Amino acid sequence: MAETAVLSRDDVWLVALDIDGTVIYEDGTLTDVVLDAVQTARDAGHIVTLATGRSWEMTKPILESLELSPEYVVCANGAITMKRDSESEAGYRRDLVETFDPGPVLRRIRKGLPKGRFLVEDAKGHRLYTEGMTEWNLTNATEVEFDDLMGTPATRVVVVSPGQDPDEFLSIIEALGLHQVSYYIGWTAWLDIAPAGVNKGTALERVRSIHTIPRDRVLAVGDGRNDIEMFEWAGDRGRAVAMGQAPDEVKAVATEVTDPVLEDGLVPVLAALPGVVLSDRSTSVG
Repeated sequence: MAETAVLSRDDVWLVALDIDGTVIYEDGTLTDVVLDAVQTARDAGHIVTLATGRSWEMTKPILESLELSPEYVVCANGAITMKRDSESEAGYRRDLVETFDPGPVLRRIRKGLPKGRFLVEDAKGHRLYTEGMTEWNLTNATEVEFDDLMGTPATRVVVVSPGQDPDEFLSIIEALGLHQVSYYIGWTAWLDIAPAGVNKGTALERVRSIHTIPRDRVLAVGDGRNDIEMFEWAGDRGRAVAMGQAPDEVKAVATEVTDPVLEDGLVPVLAALPGVVLSDRSTSVG
């Protein structure tokens, strides 16, 4: 761990980090240099948290690997905000949960993607999924028929179409005109749907307000289309940093672009924060 200069309150930033493609590689690798940089930023006094499309159950192991315990963590693209709670078995409780009726959007998507595979996550983190969702973590999940996905208020809907060209998938989804929900399309044929008007940026603004951090001292780092609203929020007065491998439309709304995740591009971003003095091992990255 690098030597740390502890900050005054006036120098503290709210730092929101995407997970996949930002903190960790596609294969799940967390490098020592990224771990060192994240922990050094935390130890300097910055409020370092995660803002991810992942469920809480998939976010918690990364939080533990980073040895972070921020007061708030944003999951499910902003639909769930977890709050640290020493009385909870998991150490956190659901502080804010946004839900929507998944039925109408599911039926609409099924018409465009008749061979799609679907997953619905409810307000308590339980997931219902259809046959074929084999590449997803299915802890606390139940396989059901498509019609059984309806009727349960959802924080998140995931749609995948294995083997389909991502550009073709994007065209089909855009043609469906999904106006009543927020949706994000991943690197592959994968669609993540959240309640209308809910995104990482809306959840982080609430966290920022609670912490009373000024708008010009927020930093968001990410690489996906589900980070666009977060970048618009952070970049309005603070810093919005796209990873080097991010799609062009994501980079277009960022205020900065760093190196790709495979070159540990997060490290120099965190090194630029006040009071963060990284070890020689970290500063030699890239």
